[in-house]
Amino acid sequence: MNARRVLAVARKEVLHIWRDPRSLGMALAIPALMMFLFGYALTLDVDNVPLAVWDQSGTPDSRELVSRFDGSRYFDVRLWADGYPEIERAILERRIMAALVVPRDFAPRLALTPPASVQFLLDGSDANTATIALGYAEGVAQAFTREDAARRAAGLGLPAIPDPIDVRSRVWFNEELESRNFIVPGLIAVIMMVISALLTSLTVAREWEQGTMEQLISTPVTGNELILGKLLPYFALGMTDLAVSVLMGKYVFDVPLRGSVALLVVSSGVFLAGALSMGMLFSIVARSQLLATQLAMMITFLPSFLLSGFVFAIGNMPRPIQAATHVVSARYLVTLLRGIYLKGVGLEVLAGELALLTVFGGAVLLVASRKFKKKLR
Repeated sequence: MNARRVLAVARKEVLHIWRDPRSLGMALAIPALMMFLFGYALTLDVDNVPLAVWDQSGTPDSRELVSRFDGSRYFDVRLWADGYPEIERAILERRIMAALVVPRDFAPRLALTPPASVQFLLDGSDANTATIALGYAEGVAQAFTREDAARRAAGLGLPAIPDPIDVRSRVWFNEELESRNFIVPGLIAVIMMVISALLTSLTVAREWEQGTMEQLISTPVTGNELILGKLLPYFALGMTDLAVSVLMGKYVFDVPLRGSVALLVVSSGVFLAGALSMGMLFSIVARSQLLATQLAMMITFLPSFLLSGFVFAIGNMPRPIQAATHVVSARYLVTLLRGIYLKGVGLEVLAGELALLTVFGGAVLLVASRKFKKKLR
């Protein structure tokens, strides 16, 4: 391989990118835009669930219970209802998502024959949010029950009955349970995969469509030199996108970066080489910019978004789908980035994922090199 010929091809590609504002804009602006939009719009947190209250008891005890719900960050009382028809209408009109119904005999039952029952109604059309809201409601009710029992025991001069199990929970690595800390590192992997494959999917196909491939074929440049020379400028652009994404994660979304920056750069560079090679392969096979970009979007975006563990936990997927995720390279970078960002772990833990990324990148580059033929059909 001749370095001068590789650099000559790279220089030609740089000039083309510089003279094509669309490619340059797509390479630099779209990753920042995707980071901004997904970082703000995609959240798994459930706060301020709109709540209706039907307090039939109207006692200090029931008002105390309702204030626990309204005072928490998880619920926001939007409606004081007078019956089930009003609650049902509010749920149908999507003004509320849950309703707390306190029966008339709540206070006497709480004082004389506990436990006192209350009803918590949920709109199950959004099953995920409903499940999370139900967990919040049970937590608020348990805290109220525990403190009320302790208060009544103290009033009677009795010792409070301790809970059979004392659970002292503590969250590691994402102490505030912010979904943004979980999403942003995975989002970097998805953005790099999609943008890289899209950019290089145009390169070889463009040469064929514009009729300039014949000129390249007539030069001494070999196939491997041509592929490597075309990849180098986009590799630099991809690393620039990585820097922008990391800086946005740090200073816009305030996501902690606890691990090694060097390991993050190396891992992302290895992944980027594989993603760029995949786009190059699409371009070589399709020989059409439109078809190559369609292939890049279909084969990179959906698997990276759905099967990388970025949003949906791979362990919860059916076993055949879990097996299929092993060929999605973004899966390994998502694991690497979350380990580096949130847990601060190094190669002693992440070496397996980095090795698989290296194998993936090498295999795709090898296939692209074999598929490219310096001859006219």
